[in-house]
Amino acid sequence: MSRAQTIKFTYDDYKSLPESETKRYELLEGELAVVPSPTWRHQNISSRLFFCLKAFVEAEDLGYVAYAPLDVVLGGDVVQPDILFISHKRASIIQEDEIRGGPDLVVEILSPTTAQRDRTYKRTLYARHGVKEFSLVDPDSQTVEVLALGKRAYRRTGLYGKVDVLRSPLLAGLGISLTEVF
Repeated sequence: MSRAQTIKFTYDDYKSLPESETKRYELLEGELAVVPSPTWRHQNISSRLFFCLKAFVEAEDLGYVAYAPLDVVLGGDVVQPDILFISHKRASIIQEDEIRGGPDLVVEILSPTTAQRDRTYKRTLYARHGVKEFSLVDPDSQTVEVLALGKRAYRRTGLYGKVDVLRSPLLAGLGISLTEVF
């Protein structure tokens, strides 16, 4: 084997990694990405957003909401979105150990170590696997960018700030006051 060749990790390799209290792993293009555990601010935003979304989804009986760490297997990649929604119609992608396919909605909360990857690689990955709505939460600017999947790529449907009410093109009637999130 030449030095130019690299060994790619497989899903079986990924599943054999030891569990960690402080690190999360993702598998992107055969490369293992180690993601540090989230900060207090990240977790606070994530939990507030999760509970608002979960309350709406349950009240409307729309499906299922989950949060990281939970493996989402997309082809040869494995990601752990901060928050995800799967409709009843697509519940068959929910397996005991992982989600097998693109959720209907994914929320990624940006951090210095993940922001670039979330905005580029994961955006393309989610689009390729049919994630209908993708939201990027920026704790520093206290904004949420909502993207809806079109025929070829995502298009921005809204950019919401701390004083706004977050709306979703996928979840009609959803309104989350971002003052309660940030």
